[in-house]
Amino acid sequence: MMKKILIYPFLAVSLSLSLGACSEKTAETTGTNQSEAKEVKSTHTVHWSYKGETGPEHWGELDPANSTCVNGSEQSPINIEFSHVKADKKLESIHIQYKPTPFSLVNNGHTVQGNAKTDSNIIVVEGNEYKLVQFHFHTPSEHQYNGNNYDMELHLVHKDANGKLAVLGVMIQEGKENEKLASVWDVLPKKETEKEISIKESVDLQALLPQDKTSFHYNGSLTTPPCTEEVKWVIFKQPIEMSKEQIQAFQQIFPDNHRPVRPLNEREIIRD
Repeated sequence: MMKKILIYPFLAVSLSLSLGACSEKTAETTGTNQSEAKEVKSTHTVHWSYKGETGPEHWGELDPANSTCVNGSEQSPINIEFSHVKADKKLESIHIQYKPTPFSLVNNGHTVQGNAKTDSNIIVVEGNEYKLVQFHFHTPSEHQYNGNNYDMELHLVHKDANGKLAVLGVMIQEGKENEKLASVWDVLPKKETEKEISIKESVDLQALLPQDKTSFHYNGSLTTPPCTEEVKWVIFKQPIEMSKEQIQAFQQIFPDNHRPVRPLNEREIIRD
């Protein structure tokens, strides 16, 4: 019997989340101030990576706290097979309220992450408010469409007052230069950072989103250790573009920082 996944359609404008990359703990759950980052490193020193003996297939063995990476039944990312997606126009919509905001950048050894300097970017799901915490990138994309990866994927990670997460995902393909990310790419940290790097201009995440807001919704997890579940995923069907030079600039820092797709099991994927 198929298990009905509670999902939420997308009416308004939104974007950031891989749940994505991480610090020594995980980017999805890392706070925005540096003292928290130092605390994470001092209390959680088990190293993980995207290859070899500390790669995704071994995450569950590295630390008992990562057991969900192996034993979880609703893991992310997944392959979204369009023929298996169910459409539902009657679901209550997500409201996205983004505005140009200051961010700072870090290279946490797993990705480049933009930390929100204010809590003014929010999404509201059934009256529950999620504040944007950070955005980060993966290459190639973590989610697949019909078995295929995109060049990159952007994750916008949001957290509610109880610590529950909602992540918006945006596929990125090679094309024209993305001017909305130019200020971020100007200060892209090539090595792991100890201090946050200020971005000179405010980042307009709303303008970064694809024009077509059709999106896929499913219940999943963090895509990095400890692979925590009960994460709401909303992924835009339409990709955005970045230039070959922009994509290569990121890949020179992180040639491959994606987790392979996980089994869908009994979950449903809903299209709004």
